[in-house]
Amino acid sequence: MAAVSVYQPPVGGFSFDNCRRNAVLEADFAKKGYKLPTVQKTGTAIVGVVYKDGIVLGADTRATEGMVVADKNCSKIHFIAPNIYCCGAGTAADTDMATQLISSDLEPHSLSTGHLPRVVTANRMLKQMVFRYQDYLGVSLVLRGVAVTGLHLYSTYPHGSTDKLPYATMGSGSLAAMAVFEDKFRSDIEEEEAKKLVSEAISAGNFNNLGSGSNTDLCVISKIKLDFLRPYSMPNKKGTRFGRYRCEKGTTAVLT
Repeated sequence: MAAVSVYQPPVGGFSFDNCRRNAVLEADFAKKGYKLPTVQKTGTAIVGVVYKDGIVLGADTRATEGMVVADKNCSKIHFIAPNIYCCGAGTAADTDMATQLISSDLEPHSLSTGHLPRVVTANRMLKQMVFRYQDYLGVSLVLRGVAVTGLHLYSTYPHGSTDKLPYATMGSGSLAAMAVFEDKFRSDIEEEEAKKLVSEAISAGNFNNLGSGSNTDLCVISKIKLDFLRPYSMPNKKGTRFGRYRCEKGTTAVLT
């Protein structure tokens, strides 16, 4: 009897099995009268900048649901470890749960090694997670922290790629914020100047797109301290209403 080999050598290239699966599911849903979930547009302005002795993260506080402002004071700066914090843009629930999951995974790692986790470890875990779920996990992240190897600032994209930069922006207000950084960033800026620069970048994102707005939150981390400033500034503070919007009795006639 001839022996049958079940071993198949690996084949290079892309796999489109999921595309065929999605097409079958879409046809089946349409046959049953169901609709697939649609893509929701989200808006955020999150930034990070490396200054002389540390790193400053900044974020706006507006959470949108389509064209509706769902929350005016949403916290978008998430805890990962005592020496690592992260800003999240995209779907608010996804960014919240993804950062909590990475934080819980890093805790036993830190306990087993007896040291604070490295920023590159958190970055690796985050990008592997978002690559695994692809577009089903709507997160864009600005990760920063302090480790034994120095100051680190990473930006993680929804498809899993990462960049290590001296300054980074994400979200719908990223272009306006990046314009501020390109104009005013210097590698030797001090802490107070870095905080003002980040605040100005967030304000540029707030005032130049409808998906960002409300207050500005900052998080400053260095080798000797951690400051979480919420709110740092309130550029979109609600004004005083001067008009009178109540109609006098009898303004609208009652016919019956």
